[in-house]
Parts: sequence; C-alpha cells; structure tokens
Amino acid sequence: MATDPERREWKLRQMAATGETTPLSLGSRIRFITRTAMIALALLVFVPLHYLFRLFFYGSPFPMWFLGVTGWIVGARVERYGTPLRRDVFFISNHVSWIDILTLAGASGTAFVAKAELAQAPLVGWLCGLNRTVFVKRENRMGVADQINQLREALKDNWSVTVFPEGTTTDGHSLLPFKSSMLSVLEPPPPGVMVQPVVLDYGEVAEWIGWVGDETGVNNFKRVLSRKGNFRLGIHFLEPFSPEEYHGRKAIAAKAREEIEDCLEECLGHPVRPFKHNVPPVRYSAPAVPIE
Repeated sequence: MATDPERREWKLRQMAATGETTPLSLGSRIRFITRTAMIALALLVFVPLHYLFRLFFYGSPFPMWFLGVTGWIVGARVERYGTPLRRDVFFISNHVSWIDILTLAGASGTAFVAKAELAQAPLVGWLCGLNRTVFVKRENRMGVADQINQLREALKDNWSVTVFPEGTTTDGHSLLPFKSSMLSVLEPPPPGVMVQPVVLDYGEVAEWIGWVGDETGVNNFKRVLSRKGNFRLGIHFLEPFSPEEYHGRKAIAAKAREEIEDCLEECLGHPVRPFKHNVPPVRYSAPAVPIE
C-alpha cells in the first residue's frame, strides 16, 4: 500500500507528464541547489583539465569522467553487469532518461546519438556535446545522411557509439519499436565493428525518473535533481555480435531488440508493456484502453 509521500510523488509525476510545471518544496529546492552547485564545482575542475589535455593530445578522458561524476551527483548508483567492448563497437540501448547518457559515458566512454531536444537541456546538452553526442531531429528525414556522416566520425574518434533506436525516452517498463535509420552506418558495417546490446534497468524508480509525455526537459531536470535520496541503475552489457552475420540494418535492429527485451523482462520480472503515451514523431500510438 502506497504511503502519503509516495502518493504525492506519483501525483507530481503525473502532473509532469501532462506538461505542467511541478512545484518544489523547501527540501526539494535545497537538494536541487546543492546538486547544481556540486555539478558546477565539478565543471570548474574537469573542463579546464579537458581543454588543457587537448593542447597536447587529440582524445581526452575528462568528458567521460565528468559525465560519470555528474551521474553520481544526480543520484545514480551504477551497478555494471557484463563487459563493454572498448573500441570498434556500436552499442544499442533502451532509453529512459538523459541520465542514460551520463552513466553510459561514465561506464564506457561512448559517444551518443540522442534526440535534439536534449541539446536544449540545462548543462546536460552542453556536456553531451563535449562527448561528441550527435543530436538528431526525429522529424528531419532530409538530414539523415548528414547524421550518418557524424556517426561515422564519432565512431572513428571515440571508438564506440551508442544509439537509442526507440527514438525517445520511455518509462523503463516499455520497449518501443526500434527505428533502424540510424543503423544505416552499419550498411555495410565498418571493418571489425561489433554490435553490443545494452539494457538500462532503473528498477523501482524507472517510472518516476522517466522523461515521458509532454514534460519539458527543464522540468525533468529540476524534478530529478530535487529528488530525495539515491537510486540504483543496473547497466547490462549483453553479448556482442557481428553485424556482418545479419542482412541489413532492420535485421540488426531486430536482433538487438530481441536481446534487450529478453534481458529487460528478466530484470523487471514481468513482460514489457505497451507505452502509455503517444509519440507522433516516431509514429507510435498508445493503446486506446488505459493500462493499469
């Protein structure tokens, strides 16, 4: 049975999904200010070191380290399962939150493909840009070729790239159809590149953390940073496979989705469920009957 604080939290979550700005209590404001100040302090340490390092070397580990530290400040306590490949790898992952980028970068040093709205999020968008994130406009079909070229460059420079083929963030209990357009970089696969599926499991806080519905990036950022306590995030690096064994991007996407769905259902302890929100840019319609 839900407690009063849990019911209040869930009410705020529902308000956010409808696009309302959720209010912050005094305690929430203090937590938000404290975490923001800690991120700012980390910026003052890591960013100068990054640019200093770049004077002498091409690659820099400081964006990866900073993103990982920021994920910890936000409250994520990462538990890593499996071993991520370090180079020549294309990670394919489910997508729940902008926190995915912070923690995956900290765990593997990967570059990303993420939705363009993330670029406007306070601090996070700029930080992701430091780590060679490729921001994709879901409705920009004419820009796919340019985005694929950016992917090739990111893969060359960072040795690894992560895509979120659902095209948007979900509630952690759902898995949308995979859009395979960004996997065009694997047609044909660059020599030696492997595909490694990844599952992000937020456990009990998944629905609360998830950036879904009409919630703005700014509101989600404030809501997550003002949350009381920490939360567990399991990152499961599954068995990699060679894209050369599959015929085209759609087959690669289907293989990765199958592996991710199996692992996610094992983590959740129940089958993935239909997503509760319409996502017009990826042509997804929620079921007509509300899901309990």
